[in-house]
Amino acid sequence: MLIPPTQISPDWISAVLNAAQTACRAIPPAFPLEATVAVNPFLGQTGEDLATASARYARVAGASLTRPRADYAAQIAQSRVTDDDLAAALIACRSPLKPADLALLKAKVTVEGLASPALPTVADLGAENTGTDWPALIAKTFGLWAAGHFDRGQALWSPAPGQGAFAAWRAWATYDLTPEIAGLTGFCAHVAAAPDSAERAILRAADRLGLTEAASETAFHRLMIDLGGWAQHARWLLWQAQLEGGSDATLMDLLAIRLIWEEALLAHTPQIQDQWLGVVSAHQMPVAPTADQVVDTILQDAVERAHQRRLASLLARPAPTDGQQTPKTRPVLQAAFCIDVRSEVIRRALEAQNPAIETVGAAGFFGLPLGHKAHGTDQVAAHLPVLLKPAMTASSRAPAAAEQADRIAARAARAFGRFRQAAVSSFAFVEAAGPLYGAKLVKDALGWQGSVLPQDPCPQLEQALSRADKAATAAAALTAMGLTSGFARVVLLVGHGASMVNNPYKSAYQCGACGGHSGAVSARVLATLLNDPDTRAGLQSHGITVPPDTLFLAALHDTTTDTVTPFVDIPCPDHAADLSRLDDWLGGAGHITREERARHLPGATPQTVANRASNWAETRPEWGLAGCAAFIAAPRAMTSGLDLAGRTFLHSYDWQADPGFATLQMILTAPVVVASWITLQYYGSAVAPAAFGGGNKLIHNVLGGIGVVEGNGGRLRCGLPWQAVHDGTKLAHDPLRLSVMVAAPQEAITNILTRHPDLSALFDNGWLHLFALNEHHIAARYRPGQGWSDEPPIGFAA
Repeated sequence: MLIPPTQISPDWISAVLNAAQTACRAIPPAFPLEATVAVNPFLGQTGEDLATASARYARVAGASLTRPRADYAAQIAQSRVTDDDLAAALIACRSPLKPADLALLKAKVTVEGLASPALPTVADLGAENTGTDWPALIAKTFGLWAAGHFDRGQALWSPAPGQGAFAAWRAWATYDLTPEIAGLTGFCAHVAAAPDSAERAILRAADRLGLTEAASETAFHRLMIDLGGWAQHARWLLWQAQLEGGSDATLMDLLAIRLIWEEALLAHTPQIQDQWLGVVSAHQMPVAPTADQVVDTILQDAVERAHQRRLASLLARPAPTDGQQTPKTRPVLQAAFCIDVRSEVIRRALEAQNPAIETVGAAGFFGLPLGHKAHGTDQVAAHLPVLLKPAMTASSRAPAAAEQADRIAARAARAFGRFRQAAVSSFAFVEAAGPLYGAKLVKDALGWQGSVLPQDPCPQLEQALSRADKAATAAAALTAMGLTSGFARVVLLVGHGASMVNNPYKSAYQCGACGGHSGAVSARVLATLLNDPDTRAGLQSHGITVPPDTLFLAALHDTTTDTVTPFVDIPCPDHAADLSRLDDWLGGAGHITREERARHLPGATPQTVANRASNWAETRPEWGLAGCAAFIAAPRAMTSGLDLAGRTFLHSYDWQADPGFATLQMILTAPVVVASWITLQYYGSAVAPAAFGGGNKLIHNVLGGIGVVEGNGGRLRCGLPWQAVHDGTKLAHDPLRLSVMVAAPQEAITNILTRHPDLSALFDNGWLHLFALNEHHIAARYRPGQGWSDEPPIGFAA
C-alpha cells in the first residue's frame, strides 16, 4: 500500500459513498440514437453559477465554458457589444474577483486567459512516467467491453448478458490479457481479487488512493468524465429507471471499474505517488472560480445582453392606434406549429400568404402524453418530452393481411441483416451482392430518393375514452395552445420531422417535445380526437364551442425540405375549396422558407436546399436548432411580422385567458425547460466541443445503437457533431444562454418559481435569463437571486 491509509471510519465511508453518488449525478444523460433528444450538459451543475461551473470543468475536464476572448473582442470591435452592455454585465456580477471598473474589464478583453488543464488521473501520471499511453489503453479495452455489454441490438451477441455492469466487467477483465501485454503485470489477478460489489470496490480504491472526504467528489467526477459517453449512457439508464419509480446501479458500477484501474496503476508505478498526493491535495480545494473565469463570464453576459437589446428593439414597435385597428374577422386558416425555432420561419412565411391567416405556437406533442406503436411493430416509442411518462398508447395499424405481410418482411430483413454482418459473409456478401447496389448508390449520390419520412396509417388510440375523457383531453390541448374560440373553417395541427439519410443523429433533428420522433403522430391523434362528434359535444362543458364547419387537419412540416404535408385522414368534401387554397398557401410558404434557409447553409441554393434531405454524403442536411437564443411566451400579435431569424422559440400565451396561471406554470416548467436543454446543448457543443460535442461526423461509427465513436473504438461521443455548430470556417451557432421573455404579471411568474425550486435554480444561477413583457416592451429583468429589477424598461421606445 503506497499511499498511507486514510482514517477509515463510518463517517469517512458515508462521505465517500455520498461523494460517489454526487459525482454520478453530475453527469448528464445521453439518450440512444433511436430517440436522441437534446440534454443540458450542465444538468448536474444547475445549483452553481457559470463561473463556478467553469472552475469545476476546468478541474475535471480541462474545459472552458466560455468562448475565447478574441471572439468577445471581435464583437466589441464591431460594436455588436457596446460599453453599456459591458457595464451592465459588470454591475450585475456579484463576484468580489470582478474588475474594479469598465476600463479594467476592457483591458482584460485583449489578454487571453490561461488554459487550465484537467487535474491528471493516475493513468495520466503513469503515461508520463512510463511512456505507455494508459488512458488510451483504458479507453480501448473499456470501450470494447462496454460496446458489447450495452449493445441495443446491433451486435449478434453480448458478453455475460443479464449481469450487472460491474460483475460483467470483472468476468471479462479477468481473462482480457491486453493490459498485461501492455505491461500492467498481474492486472487480471488484481481484478479477480477485487471486492464483489461496486460500493466495496469504490471504498477500497478510495482508501488505497488516499482520497479524503474533501477530495473524493471531484476526483470521482474526473474519472466519470474520463469514461465519456459511457457514463452518460449509464446516467440515461438511471433516468429511465427513475421514470418508472425504480433505480439503477450502473453509474456506480462504472465508477468502481475505473477506480480499479487507478489503484492497479498506482501500485504498478510507485514513482508517481508523490505527484498523485499533490493531485489529491488539489482535489481537496473548494471549487471556486479564478479572476480570469469571472472576467470570461462577465464578457459572456455582455454578449447575451447585446442580443437581448437587439431583440428588445425589434419587439418595441409602436402599437397600432384605434384608427389603424381593423375589425376582428374569422381567420381563413389557423395553423398550430411546434415552438421549435425552425417553425418561426415558416410561420412567418405562411402568414405572409394572406393577412387573415393566424398561426399558433405550442409544444410539438400538443399536450398528448402518447406512446406509439408504429406500423409493423409492437414496440412502444414515447412521443412526449423525456421529463414525462406516456399515459396513453396509439398504434398505426394496417389491415390485418398487410400487417402480417409487413411482419414477415421485417423478419426477413432482420435475417438478411444478420447474414450480412456475419463473419462468414464478409467478403462473399460484398462480391456477390455488390453489383446489385450499384443503381442504389447512383440514386443516393444524385439525391433521387424522395422523402424518407414515415408514411404510417393514421394512428388510433388503443384506450377507449369516454365522452368526458375525450372532451377533457381535447380541452387541455386547446387551452395549452390558447386556441379556445374564434375557430377557422380549417385548423391545421402541424407536427414536424426531418427527412435525411445516412445520419446517425437523425432523431436529433426530429421533434424534441416528441422524444426525438416526428410530431405527426401527436398531430394526427389530436386531429382525430377534435373531429370526433363526442368530443365536440363534450367541449361545451369546458366553455369551448367549435363551429360545426371547423375541420381539424393534421400536417407534417419537413424541416429539411420546407414542405408541409397535410394528412386528410377523413373524407371532407365540404372543404375541397379550403384544401385547394391551403395547398397553394403551403407551397408559397415553403418557397419563401427555402430561400431564407439557403442563405445560411454552405453550398445551398433555393433550388437545391431540399435535395440535401436525400444526399447520403451531406454532413449538414439542415442547421437544426443552431442559433436558438430566445423563448417568447406571448400573444402572436406581439411578434407577428417580425423577422426573428429562426432563433426564437415562440409559444402562444395570453395571461388574461389564464385566470389561475395553470397554463403559465405548464409553459415555464415544461417547454421552457426543454428549450433550455436544447440551447445549453448547442452552447456546450460550441464552446467546449472536446468535452460536450459529438466529434467529427466524417469519422463516426455507430456503436450498439447507443451512440457514436470516432474511428474504430474508444470513448463514446455525446452531444452535437462539430458540423452541426460550425460551417467549416466559423461557428454557425452563436452560443448564448436562453433569454426567456414572458408576457405575464411579475407576481404570477415569481409565485411559480417559488413553487418549483429546480426551475428557480436555472434563473437564480444564471443558466437562463428571465424577462417580463408588457405590451411590446421588456418591462423588467429578473436578477438572479434578487428578484425583479427596478431598471428602466429595456427597449422602451422614447
